[in-house]
Amino acid sequence: MVRCLRSKAEKGVAICAGFLLIAAIALPLYINTLKPKDDVTSTGSIASQTSSGRRTTTSDGPYVSNGSLTFVNRTFVLNGSVQLRIISGAIHYFRTVAEGWEDRLRKLKACGMNTVETYVPWNLHEEEMGKFNFDGMLNVTRFLNLAHQLGLFVIFRPGPYICSEWDFGGLPGWLLNDPNMEVRSNYPRYIEAVERYFCHLLPLVRDLQYSKGGPIIAFQIENEFGSYSTDVAHLHKIKEMYEKHGLTELYLTSDNMAGQSRDVFYQHALPTANFKDYYKEGTVLFDQIRRWSPNFPIMVTEFWTGWFDHWLSPHSGLDVEEYARYLREILKSGASLNFYMFHGGTNFGFMNGANKDSFYSPDVTSYDYDALLTEKGDITPKYLKTRELLLEYVYKPAGQTLPEIPGNQDQAAYGNASVSGYIRLDDYLTSVTPVSLASPMPMEMLNISGRGHGQSYGYVLYRANIPRGASQIAFANLPTDRAQIFLNDQEVATMDWNTKSLLVSLPRRPTDDGKNTARLDILVENHGRVNYGTRESGVLNNERKGIRGDVTVDGRLLKNLTAYPLEFKTTWSSWTDWNAGDNGTVPGIFNGSVTVSGQPKDTFLFMKDWGKGIVFINDFNLGRYWSVGPQQTLYVPAAILREGDNQIVWFEHEKKGTEPIFTDRPILNVIDQSKINLQDLA
Repeated sequence: MVRCLRSKAEKGVAICAGFLLIAAIALPLYINTLKPKDDVTSTGSIASQTSSGRRTTTSDGPYVSNGSLTFVNRTFVLNGSVQLRIISGAIHYFRTVAEGWEDRLRKLKACGMNTVETYVPWNLHEEEMGKFNFDGMLNVTRFLNLAHQLGLFVIFRPGPYICSEWDFGGLPGWLLNDPNMEVRSNYPRYIEAVERYFCHLLPLVRDLQYSKGGPIIAFQIENEFGSYSTDVAHLHKIKEMYEKHGLTELYLTSDNMAGQSRDVFYQHALPTANFKDYYKEGTVLFDQIRRWSPNFPIMVTEFWTGWFDHWLSPHSGLDVEEYARYLREILKSGASLNFYMFHGGTNFGFMNGANKDSFYSPDVTSYDYDALLTEKGDITPKYLKTRELLLEYVYKPAGQTLPEIPGNQDQAAYGNASVSGYIRLDDYLTSVTPVSLASPMPMEMLNISGRGHGQSYGYVLYRANIPRGASQIAFANLPTDRAQIFLNDQEVATMDWNTKSLLVSLPRRPTDDGKNTARLDILVENHGRVNYGTRESGVLNNERKGIRGDVTVDGRLLKNLTAYPLEFKTTWSSWTDWNAGDNGTVPGIFNGSVTVSGQPKDTFLFMKDWGKGIVFINDFNLGRYWSVGPQQTLYVPAAILREGDNQIVWFEHEKKGTEPIFTDRPILNVIDQSKINLQDLA
């Protein structure tokens, strides 16, 4: 069991508080023995109800909130008297630089929303086990307080699993260092890790509840659990942790068509719906919620406003008119709703997720989502249509108006970046602490000094000497997710999720080169862990990355390797060992700069003719680029730029190009890069 107390002083205070708590509980219980018994409801549960909708109930009846936000007769009631229809929009603070939060929130309010919803990414707040980060883009309390200052309510979804097209659904990769890990269950080591995390997260938001003068009116328990598992004991455990940390506002769950009837938890939290198509999905989900209780308000926690993209696949979205048809019906039904997403943002760094049904499909860096705001926060036709419908069905009938729409942030085309230096990959490896291996293993299992767990993100390079003249390598399983295989620095094969064969043929080497061995390098990219799947499939518990299983060379087991964890946490602005010029080879690291005149503006980086890699600007990891599309540009927020010279560093591991281009428009829907007209980007 994890204890949140960290000092003797805290323990002493806790003991005193414990005596007070016992007294506080015992006295009301004694007084209650003198009161008349409560009525017995038709379900047979002991219940009492006030005119405001406040009720208490035992577990065999439908859930009733004891928070500030309650409900009765399918209507939300705030503070015991104010009827509330929740009109919410999803903005993920961790997908937007902190400097952009106020702009997005003001646009949300001007569109007609009274509430903002956000997930919380455990894998960013505790990227390394036991090291917590709530600063900068991860300063969640600052985001919540800003929403409060702007007069918005908050729906808070702390997970710990969040899905969200986010690596591993927000779970930390280091969990998989345990070979027996069972995430999203009551497996002891998983629960221990969740409790430790919640000991840091939940106290931060306890005093931001509406009952304590803050903006939070509801907490979601886990996320779409029914589509994963029927083990509701886990939901009880998560709810127990919430309660232990003093979270008292309304509890809700949200499920899609695949899960609503599998994780029946309506006795313990308000059930809500997730869907895109009102006619095929929404009506079915709404009817089920109505059957469970005549008091449950109808709430869409995720009305999907668009969709996300996978590499190598066409651009996705949702047509404005089709979207408007669904929204109109939701509004006519009287339901509360949350627009998922109102603003999508960006999967900065290595944080994109993936899907795996019949095959693996990694998500792109952009999370534009075809949402109401663009990736950089601009107003869209979908935003304007949404505002129009909210005025028609919600605000004008009540005699209310909406704030004026804020203007869009400026953007600029800064032209070509110069390329001034490079680092050979071998030279960079001297800055990486190697890990000696008797045999191959995934990155999560590497024994990285000082961590107690392995690597979670980035790439891993496996290096070994093999006999000269070896002809074939055989993998027990495909490396995950994409492997480039080099023999004496020459690339001989690339393997990814579409590769059919586990065999790699090696080119024959001259017999007179004077060497008995050749150097084998296997560079494996973790392209993003799957974020959605069923417990039965086992996909989440097996999302380890790198080489999984044995490798043989001409039938003999490959042993005695060296692994180099390439996490790319380097402070590039302090790196001085650049080779001058642009003659670097691939894979390699390249250095350049772009000049910004005046106040920086948002821009987009087009890695024209470069093949595949990751980009850093002023030490900020923008994320992955890949010429195969559909995403061709990376969003560069003005906040990470500065007036004057700005450093751009990229790790390229497929193909050299010329000069990267900074343009003023995104390109998110092009598979064939050759069809892009450079004059359009000027």
